Amino acid sequence: MRRDVFQAIADPVRRDIIGLLAEKTLTINSVVEKFDVSRPAISKHLKILEECGIITINKQGRERFCQIRPKNLIPAFLWIEQYRNLWEEKLDSFENYLIKLQTRLPDEQAKNKKDE
Repeated sequence: MRRDVFQAIADPVRRDIIGLLAEKTLTINSVVEKFDVSRPAISKHLKILEECGIITINKQGRERFCQIRPKNLIPAFLWIEQYRNLWEEKLDSFENYLIKLQTRLPDEQAKNKKDE
């Protein structure tokens, strides 16, 4: 089965693993220790990340080290980036709405106190 970067980032545990490995190279045991998930489950996630080309697993002595290959995340970044302006506009609109509500709220509270 051919996997791609979107399958890699589809799972929240795999996204967390990518985040960890973005900070530093870790052994498989170190990755497992960071999660409240079984070792076989983490091993499966690591295998998927490796198949997607997001990480490499290198054996050094008795340890196996996981290292990120950030260049292979570029397709996902480019796909997400095309929607950035859309989301920024939506968030700006929402922020403006919240500001309007905040300015209206004190006026309404003052009016209610006068009516009492």
